[in-house]
Amino acid sequence: MASPIASIKKYKPSEEELKQQKLEALSSLLAENEQALNKIFDIVGELHDTGVLEAADSMLKAKEQIAKIALGQVTREPVTNLINNLMGAAAALTSLDPEFTNRLLSGVSTGVDEGNKHLQSNKKISVLDLVKVLNDPDINRAIGFGIHFMKGLGKGLKEE
Repeated sequence: MASPIASIKKYKPSEEELKQQKLEALSSLLAENEQALNKIFDIVGELHDTGVLEAADSMLKAKEQIAKIALGQVTREPVTNLINNLMGAAAALTSLDPEFTNRLLSGVSTGVDEGNKHLQSNKKISVLDLVKVLNDPDINRAIGFGIHFMKGLGKGLKEE
């Protein structure tokens, strides 16, 4: 009768066998992806020929100096003013009704077209023409909007 198994010995490959297995796996991976690897080598070759690789290498070596320069430029007053103005403009735009903003921009576009037509006609406007156009509902609407816009702007500019 056979004797019972008293211990299990786990096979542990040597370092040389592990290296050999890794080389075989890498070799098979290279063979399976030959076209992709050739394309990568072509791209790297082009980057090297144009000097991009050398520039990238230099930038990586000088990353601390580049970071200091970039940080110095970003913290300058004109840049911080620009960032603050953009944030203020974004906050103002988010508080506006998008539907009204679209109508306003459409009106501006139409107004520019009408203004260009007038410039092409080279016609002079008299004081009597100004009085007459106040009866035009489109002009009256625009003037009313402008007057009330200016009033609101003045309220907003008042220092308290």
